Amino acid sequence: MATNPTKPEPPLRAAIIPVTAFQQNCSLIWCTKTMRGALVDPGGDLDKLKAGVAKAGVTLEKLLVTHGHMDHCGLAGVLAQELDLPLEGPHEDDRFWIEGLDNPNTRMGLEGKSFEPTRWLQDGDTVTVGELTLNVIHCPGHTPGHVVFFHEESRLAIVGDVIFQGSIGRTDFPKGNHQQLIDSITEKLWPLGKDVNFIPGHGPMSSFGHEMLTNPFVGSRYG
Repeated sequence: MATNPTKPEPPLRAAIIPVTAFQQNCSLIWCTKTMRGALVDPGGDLDKLKAGVAKAGVTLEKLLVTHGHMDHCGLAGVLAQELDLPLEGPHEDDRFWIEGLDNPNTRMGLEGKSFEPTRWLQDGDTVTVGELTLNVIHCPGHTPGHVVFFHEESRLAIVGDVIFQGSIGRTDFPKGNHQQLIDSITEKLWPLGKDVNFIPGHGPMSSFGHEMLTNPFVGSRYG
């Protein structure tokens, strides 16, 4: 099929691969120039993830994690070891969650194994995928060490369980904080712009602008 010369290839492409019984949105993101990519929150169903990567024709170069909950990172360390890949994230305040992945009482019926990330992430850090650079935004509240990945040029954020279409993350887990979560959304995410689309940890994509207007938990916070 002929390509449209007036419509250049975007620098970043993303595919959502739902995993685990919780239908957690693992995101495969890749640099279209190099076809090198990363899996964000490879929490389980590793065969499904590897098949998705192969189908996209992407060469994985790292794994990224938004936070330490089982459905998002339970098997991330296993995959990193199996494929000999670096694993970056989340913020170290989620260490207690990751260390707890070995505890069957906290697995929520899922498989899990604790790990030590290659790199803990801080607010203001960047991560690279191929020739892409994504900004790291520390957004505590759902968990204390939750991070968001933002590619400014693509106007795309991968937000984990911070915010969803029409809802926000739970804060009734250990060290969750509702007001902190509200502040993370309104003070760190909203300023990125109404035109930013986001991939949440569960459910369909949305945009910050849509949530500013319609989200019953944080929409009224937009002036």
